[in-house]
Amino acid sequence: MSVKECDHHKGKKRKNFQRVFWCIVVFLFLVLLAILLIWAILRPTKPTFTLQDVTVYAFNATVANFLTSSFQVTLISRNPNDHIGVYYDRLETYVTYQSQQVTFRTSIPPTYQGHKEVNVWSPFVYGTNVPVAPFNFQGLSQNQAAGTVLITVRANGRVRWKVGTFISGRYHLYVRCPAFISFGARTNGIVVGENAIKFQIIQRCSVSV
Repeated sequence: MSVKECDHHKGKKRKNFQRVFWCIVVFLFLVLLAILLIWAILRPTKPTFTLQDVTVYAFNATVANFLTSSFQVTLISRNPNDHIGVYYDRLETYVTYQSQQVTFRTSIPPTYQGHKEVNVWSPFVYGTNVPVAPFNFQGLSQNQAAGTVLITVRANGRVRWKVGTFISGRYHLYVRCPAFISFGARTNGIVVGENAIKFQIIQRCSVSV
């Protein structure tokens, strides 16, 4: 009799365990389904960035393998989403040449970007006697002598998405904006001050999150 009761209790425990297991599975499935439905309805889109202009205050590559430069860049960010806000928790901008960083990083203050909202930032980025790889410096000197240099304005940071009262975790943001600057008689910039030339770029940037 006791053996039968033990088997009975074991069978009952097994059924209870199976019920709990399937309840958890169904609950997780419903949660994932709800997230997918919300995601599909809201259709979240990463923010867009445009490099509007670059003002060159200094660009000196005459000392072997060292570059001194100073820029002011204007970045326009737009949130294309109707129901999703964007928190820019950290955003740093800098300039590269041939994938090598040639300025220090400049931080942009943290901000929140609402639905369909546009933000305009105009940070200064500069570098004093920044070492440049010899093979890059040779190309840079040749480009400058020819009158045109292709630089890339970059912005890296972390963002969060806000949907109603829900705020997501942090995601890495990478922005890349190529820009041509010209020198000497070939320059197409506008003189805006002593030794300062402003270039109207209006270049759509590549953005990855």
